[in-house]
Amino acid sequence: MKSNHLFLLVLALFIFSCSQQKTTSIDLSGEWQFQMDPEDIGVSEKWFATDLQETIQLPGSMVENGKGFDITLATEWTGGVRNPDWHTHPSYAPYHDPNNIRFPYWLQPDKKYTGAAWYQKKVTIPENWIENTIWLNLERPHWESTIWINGDKAGMQNSLATPHRFNISSYLQSGENTITVCVDNRTKAIDVGRNSHSISDHTQSNWNGIVGELSLQLAGEVYLENIQVYPNIETKTASIKATVFNSTNSNESIKIEVEANLKNSEVEVKEKSFKFTVEPGENIVKMNYELGEDALLWDEFNTNVYELEIELKSRNGEDTKQVDFGLREFKVSGSRFAINGRPLFLRGTLECAIFPKTGYPPTEVEGWAKVFAAVQAHGLNHVRFHSWCPPEAAFEAADKMGVYLQVECSSWANQSTRLGSGEPIDKYIWDESKRIVKEYGNHPSFVMLAYGNEPSGPKHREFLAEFVSYWKENDSRRLYTSAGGWPALEVNDYHNLPKPRIQGWGEGLRSIINSQAPKTDYDWANKLSEDGIPIVSHEIGQWCVYPNFKEIQKYTGPLKAKNFELFQESLIANRMGHLADSFLWASGKLQTLCYKAEIEAALRTPGFAGFQLLDLHDFPGQGTALVGVLDPFWEEKGYVTPAEYSRFNNSTVPLARLPKRVFTEGETMTANIEVAHFGNEPLKDVNPIWKLIQNKKTIAEGTLGQREIPIGNTIQLGKVIHQFQKENKPRKLTLEIAVEEFTNSGDIWVYPKNETLESKEIKVVEKLTPSTLKYLNNGGKVLLSLGKGKVASEMGGDVGVGFSSIFWNTAWTDGQKPHTLGILCNPEHPALELFPTEYHSNWQWWDAMSHSDAIKLNDFPVELKPIVRIIDDWVTNRQLALLFEAKVGKGKILISGVDLVNDLENRLEAIQLKASLLNYMKGDLFNPNTELSSNQIKNILK
Repeated sequence: MKSNHLFLLVLALFIFSCSQQKTTSIDLSGEWQFQMDPEDIGVSEKWFATDLQETIQLPGSMVENGKGFDITLATEWTGGVRNPDWHTHPSYAPYHDPNNIRFPYWLQPDKKYTGAAWYQKKVTIPENWIENTIWLNLERPHWESTIWINGDKAGMQNSLATPHRFNISSYLQSGENTITVCVDNRTKAIDVGRNSHSISDHTQSNWNGIVGELSLQLAGEVYLENIQVYPNIETKTASIKATVFNSTNSNESIKIEVEANLKNSEVEVKEKSFKFTVEPGENIVKMNYELGEDALLWDEFNTNVYELEIELKSRNGEDTKQVDFGLREFKVSGSRFAINGRPLFLRGTLECAIFPKTGYPPTEVEGWAKVFAAVQAHGLNHVRFHSWCPPEAAFEAADKMGVYLQVECSSWANQSTRLGSGEPIDKYIWDESKRIVKEYGNHPSFVMLAYGNEPSGPKHREFLAEFVSYWKENDSRRLYTSAGGWPALEVNDYHNLPKPRIQGWGEGLRSIINSQAPKTDYDWANKLSEDGIPIVSHEIGQWCVYPNFKEIQKYTGPLKAKNFELFQESLIANRMGHLADSFLWASGKLQTLCYKAEIEAALRTPGFAGFQLLDLHDFPGQGTALVGVLDPFWEEKGYVTPAEYSRFNNSTVPLARLPKRVFTEGETMTANIEVAHFGNEPLKDVNPIWKLIQNKKTIAEGTLGQREIPIGNTIQLGKVIHQFQKENKPRKLTLEIAVEEFTNSGDIWVYPKNETLESKEIKVVEKLTPSTLKYLNNGGKVLLSLGKGKVASEMGGDVGVGFSSIFWNTAWTDGQKPHTLGILCNPEHPALELFPTEYHSNWQWWDAMSHSDAIKLNDFPVELKPIVRIIDDWVTNRQLALLFEAKVGKGKILISGVDLVNDLENRLEAIQLKASLLNYMKGDLFNPNTELSSNQIKNILK
């Protein structure tokens, strides 16, 4: 019994002790009172002093809670709309329903609201909190937040990048208090640019709400306001600059204890103490902390993150803060970067605030871990946050996983945002940059900072030169540039420029990939800056794929893929709904091929600093830019795996320089083999291996000799020289190069000489003369060879055909060519027996797509099936053919949108395709089952 009494006594004392401990935070998540203020009368009518009428759950957005207005044609969007009368456009009008608005240019929210919205919560403040410092912490409001405590205005903040924190100590009382927050997501005097991904409906949506941590935080009268850590890899030390605020009226003696621990490690480090006297108000104290000779560096391969804990003690109490940092140095080295002295090549993608599940960025590490895992699985090591800055969780995840980040100050200045002209945006950019560095500057992943994207204004160069110069002088922990895209300023640490790429805005069919025959011997050495400043190419890629309509069901949050619904309905109306998956896969293979060409060219370029893709995943806005091999959820679409993608995009990539991809029998191929190696360390005792593979069998192989491979690119490994023997048959070969576990490959084609092509029984013509039509109707066989400019506009001649996939999307580029997404065929069709192919475009189709018009089949019988289809833009969904056959009278005709007659001495692929078609037409398998009239055929031609 006595032991039981003793136990109860101890338990009671423990409970009493716990009850006396001071709570240091109060969670504000949960139900809040709420009211919309579309007429902007809340302040004048003093809503902060009354009880609001509705309720809402925070953290969250209005639309997540079903608040806002229904979408109509009159809905005002935050973001440029190329055609406000889109619903009258011929591509959309047939599917427009005024009772079910489906906006074609980006993901559509369930509700829309732009303006002031009021949030209110009653909270009980413990008596022992009074006379201390109390902070209201709103991690990510969108956008401007103004607060009232018990009816008194306590401040306004408008950062789009960092938490809104308010010192509300003097407004609180013990017991019940009322916190009222007015969140306003309108663009007012400060115009960051309507297309900025920090606010635009193009991507995350211009939502209204508060997400992330919502809390009250307690601090003493003397407290740590901010900590900045400056590591030195040479001395293995960390210089610490702490901001200490003394809210008393007298000088105070303080003791600061510092300890740095390697996260996820048992390694012990010593504690160090410092003593200071701080005056009333803000004080800066500096300390130097030795990490020890065995301190570990941080980079993409060695993700050693230190947690610095600082404890401040004074007679008024204690305050503790923890910050993460890494021992690393990110510097310019010649025309590229170095991390801790090791050469570095950035392989990056953009992140444009695309979060379809919520409509706003995740504030938990898990959400960002998924993003960065996808990035790394595809061989990338870098992410650029285009015109926005992510929350703390993104930096924590990037630190832990080893991803290099470029962060921007929430702006994409458009024509209405004249940067450097003395308008409010100028001060806002300065303030935002300082807030970002103060909040996230310790993170080792934060290696680059830019103003934002593609600036405008008559004085933007002067403004940005001052911006870059200031940050270079004041914080050496990262590198700085003016902006994504331009300008290339002398003060820049590096340039973000759009030139080094295989297709640019406005190039159309004049780009390298569409105007020059397939080869791999080019690079961007002649496009690098003459000033020697490192260049990271800006928004390369932008290669599209056909929509994955199965993705529609993934949109279970507040954003819906209504645009996909329109495109799917259009496809079905054009009698091709059954081909949706085939279009996706075939165009996806071409998209991947385009990205491979883009990335390999960058890796072949000497002295190049890196690239930033637009994008690894889809960009759902600006007309619907399906540029990702991943969907907006960072998930695979199925046509390329991360393992396949990372063969040509990785820390180590073997490369072959070939002047062409198509050969004739008897020719000798000479491939110059090199490697881009930006791994953790040089490769020792490596013996690279090459193979020529045909039908999955190795037909030739060899080694390139034992060697050490240093860190860098354009490292020459040797030559592969191979003569193609006469076999009198066309074939596809794959040249594969392996450097240890890193393997890359490229396809080549070998054709026989085909000296005799013509056949007496087949008439090959470019025009339908009366004699040709008579011959055809009387039972003859005709191969009609067309080509660029030969097809009537209304029959497909107006379709811009090129080899590459669509660039960005036709809706947002004013119809930039090409308008198509490659070919789709049955590779087993007998017409292609002598023209080896997959079901999708590969490089042997470059000549055909470069010398052809599309033929529109919409008005032909439904049973007419092309031998080779051209996949149209998802907006128009026309039935397009490259090759098809038909009966005419008693005869048979094969119509080729490809020119198979002219300049054949310079067009090996055209010769081979012609040979394959003629071989087919000679045989019994050439037996078209769809009958067309002579007039229907004639109408195809101009």
